[in-house]
Order: sequence, then structure tokens, then C-alpha cells
Amino acid sequence: MSSPYDTMPAVPEFAVTSAEVTDGGPLPVAQFAAMSGAAGAEDRSPQLSWGGFPAATRSFVVTMYDPDAPTPSGFWHWAVADIAADVTSLDAGAGTPGNGGLPDGAFHVSNDVRATAYIGAAPPPGTGKHRYYIAVNALDIPSVTALGITPESTPAALSFFILQHTLARAVLVPWAGE
Repeated sequence: MSSPYDTMPAVPEFAVTSAEVTDGGPLPVAQFAAMSGAAGAEDRSPQLSWGGFPAATRSFVVTMYDPDAPTPSGFWHWAVADIAADVTSLDAGAGTPGNGGLPDGAFHVSNDVRATAYIGAAPPPGTGKHRYYIAVNALDIPSVTALGITPESTPAALSFFILQHTLARAVLVPWAGE
């Protein structure tokens, strides 16, 4: 199956790991949406750590996208912008609003339910296996606000505007569903 990044200009890769999420493995239930009805679902963003990015990196953007959602445009679960270049991890739960889990200066961009937070997986029955692309983008700019991105922006707009500023990308792809 193709990746949503296959149609974008190629950029170098770097490493991203998680204490909770395994590339190619099932998404843990804590990362499911509370409204999904799954026992133990918490809408908790996963812990992430990254390294090996270009020295010219000035900031990071983290996103989580489901291209297999039953919509023509997929589903954006999470977007965090303006993570400083000296920050190389996010704690589990950093996507929870009001918990102070984001690094200084970083902010959430509205997801597809228009919440400035992480919303977990909730693949509808009968829609098959869903892939969740958790991406860390290393950017050549210190802030996406210079591109007009605010918390009210969409992750699709964020992704579009950072395209010309992405130096490298790290991706984990867990799955959920049937």
C-alpha cells in the first residue's frame, strides 16, 4: 500500500521511536479515542523521541494522519507545530489540552474535529485496517506562524505550507481496525 508521502518531494529520513507505539504494530488501546468505546481508550498521545535530523533544523512539526479513514481526505488526529530544534521528545499525553505537556513555544493545530488536541483512533467497523502515520518533520524555519499557521489552521494547511521548509522526516506507522 502506498504512503501519503509518496506523492510529495522526497526528503531524507531520520529516526523516531516510541515507548508505546511500534512501527508496523498495532496501535495501543490508550491511543484510541475515548468515544470509540474500546476498554482503556484514553485519547492519549504517544510518547515520541527522535534523533539523527539535519544540523540545519530550526524547528519540528509532529502530525498523526489516517489515510484509510472512510472520507475522501483521510483524517488528521493530531498536529503540533513550533517544537524547538533542541527538543527531541514528547511525553505520553503531550496532546492533552491544558496539561502543560507541550514544550515551551509549541502549539496544537486544530485536528479534523476542530480540537486543538490529540484525538485517538476510532476506526469504524467494516472499514478494514487503518494506518496511522505519525510523522516528525524537521524544518528550516523556527516558527510556522511566519507562514500564517495558527491553532485555528488545519493540519492539511500546515502540511502544505511546511512542504518547502521540510529538511527531513521521520515516520512511525502503527495500525488499528479489522
